[in-house]
Amino acid sequence: MKKPQLKTRWRWIVIIVVPCVLTGLLFLVAGIGKLPWLNEVLGEFPGQTEFFDVIFGPIWPTVAFFINNIMHWVELVLGLALILSIYPRISAILTLPLTAGFMASNIYAITHGETFDSCGCFGIFEKLFGNTTPLQALGMDIVLLFFALIIIFWYPAPFLSFQSWFARIKGGKK
Repeated sequence: MKKPQLKTRWRWIVIIVVPCVLTGLLFLVAGIGKLPWLNEVLGEFPGQTEFFDVIFGPIWPTVAFFINNIMHWVELVLGLALILSIYPRISAILTLPLTAGFMASNIYAITHGETFDSCGCFGIFEKLFGNTTPLQALGMDIVLLFFALIIIFWYPAPFLSFQSWFARIKGGKK
């Protein structure tokens, strides 16, 4: 079955480039903000560790360890892959479980009345630019989920393509 081609450049930009770049930037900024060496240089930001220890610590210490020590690298890699359009559909598919986990932890925090000044989603950047509450983070997670689904279902290149979104487009087609 042949995929429908996007007929105009603005549709290409709105439907594909915007979700790829915005999702990638969000993951990239979140990953950079939680890098351990950055926290050492700019000052400790315990919001994320506190948030996830309260939610997952008593239940699954291994999950809390993964989220606190490995998640920022996963976010960095996925953010770069989406921005650079490196296997964008696979990258978007890999963001789905992360986004679902983020949504679940934010819903848990909201429904259990846990009051956090910040969920720690953007690490040190929240200390510099302002906090994100679990409710605000849930809104961003819903947008991330929507963008990931757009990338998965409407990206015009083949599934395993390494074709860049910023490649030259002639006549509205790649």
